[in-house]
Amino acid sequence: MGFSLWQVMAQWWQILLGLWAVLPTLAGDKLLSVCMNSKRHKQEPGPEDELYQECRPWEDNACCTRSTSWEAHLEEPLLFNFSMMHCGLLTPACRKHFIQAICFHECSPNLGPWIQPVVPNGQEEQRVWGVPLCQEDCEDWWRACHSSLTCKSNWLHGWDWSEGEWINYALVALRLGEAARGSEGKGQWKVRSPFSIPTEKKHCPAHEPCLPFSYHFPTPDDLCEKIWNNTFKASPERRNSGRCLQKWFEPTLSNPNVEVALHFAGSALAPQLSYTLPAFSLCLLFHP
Repeated sequence: MGFSLWQVMAQWWQILLGLWAVLPTLAGDKLLSVCMNSKRHKQEPGPEDELYQECRPWEDNACCTRSTSWEAHLEEPLLFNFSMMHCGLLTPACRKHFIQAICFHECSPNLGPWIQPVVPNGQEEQRVWGVPLCQEDCEDWWRACHSSLTCKSNWLHGWDWSEGEWINYALVALRLGEAARGSEGKGQWKVRSPFSIPTEKKHCPAHEPCLPFSYHFPTPDDLCEKIWNNTFKASPERRNSGRCLQKWFEPTLSNPNVEVALHFAGSALAPQLSYTLPAFSLCLLFHP
């Protein structure tokens, strides 16, 4: 017994409705639990059981190695050839927030919806753009750094370059309170080299004096969005809303950013699906 045209159409509509329900989830998975393509990130996230201090929340699933987590804690992070002491020491609380932000950027596997190529239409180096930080994260960071000094509002561009000091990695490791012996074992770290090497450093541009953070960043939103050239976006949402990311969370707790990334991954693909599936629907509707 053959099927009527209406029976065939009814079956196609059931398939279409299934696609509406399933495709956003399947497509969104490509933006979840991924690492950006950069020289400092792993190709894919995975467990790292010896991440250093402020990077520990990501030990279960990290895009960073333990070496990267160690470098994130240096007063002159090797990750960016940059000195956080360009205007003197930051307050301890302020420096802690910056280390947490670096760990978040280097270790989090939940930044997929915001990963963009550094060069438009390029396939190589990637960066994140407009990552929505929760309101409390921006406020706490800004409050902690309010009295510290800086000479610039954009820490990624516009610096003067010159040859810097010689860095002794063994001494740095000792200052961090870690063993510099290169031994294996829990809690003991291998140092890159026991020797000193020359590095270049970024300095404040001429005629740009060191001033309090409050001068360059009048509001918490200014700090979050300007400091790393729109890497972060100040979200009006608060923690546990499921609509913003926390740059740090207690290592003993589950990662709250997984749910947020899932939400934004679906939202990122919604415009594409809103064109593709209706077009398919029209084809079915007018199919002879």
